[in-house]
Amino acid sequence: METKIEDLTRLNHFPIMMFAVIMGISGLAMVYLKFFEVFGISSIFAQGLIALDSIFFVAIAFTYGIKLLRYPNDVKKEFTHPIRINFFAAVSISLLLLSILYHHISITVATSFFYMGLVLQTYFTLNTIRYWIENNLEITHSNPAWFIPIVGNIIVPVAGSKIIPNFYLMFYFSIGLFFWLVLFTVIFYRIIFHHQLAQKFLPTLFILIAPPAVGFLAYIKLGYPLDFLGYILFSLGLFFTLLISFMYKSFLNLKFFISWWAFTFPMAAITAATAVMYSLTNDYFLYILSFILLAGTTFIVLFVGYKTVYHMLKKEICIAE
Repeated sequence: METKIEDLTRLNHFPIMMFAVIMGISGLAMVYLKFFEVFGISSIFAQGLIALDSIFFVAIAFTYGIKLLRYPNDVKKEFTHPIRINFFAAVSISLLLLSILYHHISITVATSFFYMGLVLQTYFTLNTIRYWIENNLEITHSNPAWFIPIVGNIIVPVAGSKIIPNFYLMFYFSIGLFFWLVLFTVIFYRIIFHHQLAQKFLPTLFILIAPPAVGFLAYIKLGYPLDFLGYILFSLGLFFTLLISFMYKSFLNLKFFISWWAFTFPMAAITAATAVMYSLTNDYFLYILSFILLAGTTFIVLFVGYKTVYHMLKKEICIAE
C-alpha cells in the first residue's frame, strides 16, 4: 500500500518532457524506414520500433492524462513555466512523427495522427509566441528547447505531404524556417554572452542540429529539387553535427536527466537527411557517412533508453526539482 501511495504522490512530478522519448524512438524508426527505402536494408527493426513507439506513446499519454485529472494545478504550473512550456509541443510533434511512421502501415491511422498533431502544433505555436510577448522573460530562460514549439512546424510538411496540399504545408514550413533564424540568433547570443547552460540543459544543444536537418527533409518532401536552399539546409545540419561532436567533452560526465532524450531525435534527423542526400547525389562519402551516423544514432537511442529504464527502476525520474 505504501508503494502505491508513493507512486501516486510521485505522479504529480511526471514531466511533460517524457514525450521526448516518443520523439527519439520515432526518429530512429524513421531512420530505419528511410534506410530501407534508400539502401534496401531490412525493415524488421523499424517495424519493431514502431510497435514499441506506439505502446510507449499510449503509456506516456495515459499517465500524463491521469496527472492532468488528479493534479491540474501542477500541469498548469508546467504550462505557464518559462522553460517547461516549450516541451508541451513534444506532444504534437510525437503525433506528427507517428503519422510519418504509419504512412507505411495505414494511411487512415496516419491521417488521424496528422490532424491531431496539426491542431495541437498550431495551438502550441500561437500560445507559446503569445506567452513570450505577454510575459517578462529573462535571457537566461532561453535555451535550444525554445526551438521545439515553433520550429517544430517544419515537421508538418514531412508528415502531411500525402495528406493535404502543399499550399498549406508551406504555411507551416515558412513559420518554422523564419522562427528558426530568429530564435537561433537569440539563443546563440545567450550562450555566448551569458552564463553557461545548466548541466541538465546541455543535451538540448543537440537540438541545434534538428531545424536545418528536418528543414532539408521537408524541402525535398515538398517536391523541390536539390538546389541552393536544399544544399544550405543540409550543410548547416551537417555543420552543427560536427560542431556538437567537436564539443564531446562537454557531454562525457553529465548526470542523467530525462533531457538526455534531446540527444536522440536531432541525430535521427541528420541521419535521415544524409541518406536522402545520398539518394539524390550518389556521393560515396555520403554513403559512408550515412552508415556511420546510423550506427551512432542507434547507439545513442539504445544507451539513453537503457539509462532511462535504469533510473526509473531507481525511482530517480519523477521527482521534485
